[in-house]
Amino acid sequence: MQPISAKILLAGLAPQSQLSDEEITLVTTDSRKIQAGCVFVAFPGAKFDGHDFAVQAAEQGAAYVVVNHPVENLPEEKMIVCPDSYRAMMTIGANYRNQFTPKLVGITGSVGKTTTKEFCYAVLSAFGNAIKTEGNQNNELGMPNTLLRLEANTQFAAVEMGMSNRGEISRLSRAARPDAGIITCIGVSHMETLGSRENILAAKLEICEGLPEGAPLVLNGDDMYLRGAKLPSHVKPVWFSLQDTVADVYAKNLQQVGDSTNFVLVDAENGSFTVSIPTIGKHNVANALAAYCAATRLGLDAEKAAEALSNFRQTGMRQHMVECAGVTVIEDCYNANPDSMKAALEMFRTYPCKHRFALLADMLELGEISQSAHEELGRQVSASDVDCLITYGSACEAAAKTAAENGQETVHASSYREIADILLERVQPGDAILVKGSRGMALEKALSLFYAEWPLKAAE
Repeated sequence: MQPISAKILLAGLAPQSQLSDEEITLVTTDSRKIQAGCVFVAFPGAKFDGHDFAVQAAEQGAAYVVVNHPVENLPEEKMIVCPDSYRAMMTIGANYRNQFTPKLVGITGSVGKTTTKEFCYAVLSAFGNAIKTEGNQNNELGMPNTLLRLEANTQFAAVEMGMSNRGEISRLSRAARPDAGIITCIGVSHMETLGSRENILAAKLEICEGLPEGAPLVLNGDDMYLRGAKLPSHVKPVWFSLQDTVADVYAKNLQQVGDSTNFVLVDAENGSFTVSIPTIGKHNVANALAAYCAATRLGLDAEKAAEALSNFRQTGMRQHMVECAGVTVIEDCYNANPDSMKAALEMFRTYPCKHRFALLADMLELGEISQSAHEELGRQVSASDVDCLITYGSACEAAAKTAAENGQETVHASSYREIADILLERVQPGDAILVKGSRGMALEKALSLFYAEWPLKAAE
């Protein structure tokens, strides 16, 4: 964060008469990081309440302390009262972002946001200094933290925008003011809170509210909901596809080579390019196309953008390949929903190995469609050339039952220890394991047990 006047940074949160020209050097919500010249934003929480540290923040030199309500013994000249800490962070982030002029790409969608963001970062970085959303910092607290990392020499930014309810993408987009937007697809994530895919579509389209006149809006042409959407007149749609050869940009001749995918990218405006990306699966080709579309429609060189897709690096536990004593483990357990499960199984079906084991856990936040979605998952597994399905979680019992009814060898585990024991007993060198479930299912705990013990058994 570059130093910025308190009058600019905190505008809209306090009367200008209360704000000084003091330069703010840090905005933090962590009481352990308080330092002189910072702004401390207090968040109430289940375990810790930031308001308990408000007075301490002032004593340690914080220039201002943002609180939800007046705090006793906190100097009035340092106290800024805002009933909603998230709103305060969004205002601060927007005020700071307004001081800089990077080319900023906003990314949303039900599936593939983070991977698409990483592809965007790989491409944008080839053209200059770029920043990106780190980890899962894509909400009304995390995104302002990303904006606060902008500096005068930042030329590009890839900013992920998540949501759980209507209105959130609107607030994120209006604060970030992207120059281009991407919507990866309309799935069933957040069905529990939004109720229908039509409502999810409306929520994702809120990204348009922060886009300027004539801005490119990159859309998945293979998504029926996006294809049927009524788009705002001020954006310019750019369609990408894996199937439609009249789309603005499409891919053909897909070929998996080891842990990479080669394809030909065809751009109606700029010609064709041979591309290689260091990941597998058709869904990842789609994510790469989205990033290419955003970059080129912002005016960046098409050939260089296509080549830069090869610089992509996966993050976290998203399709992370781990080789463990002759067994390949595909860690894809950061998140899961029906769309991403289907894509992962499609990828895994052709993965070269001796035997395929699918370790799948509950897909959360599906509301009333949870039962039917897990039953459909079971049918998909039984048609995916999986040698053994291992399930974990109460919802995934429906997947196990349906898969078994369709002739799939299935084992349902009730603990991480049991999962590890099943794998240790059944896998052999040359086999592959696909591991996928919602983040809350914490499948990495089972993997840690397997990783610790499998090399010893393999050596026997």
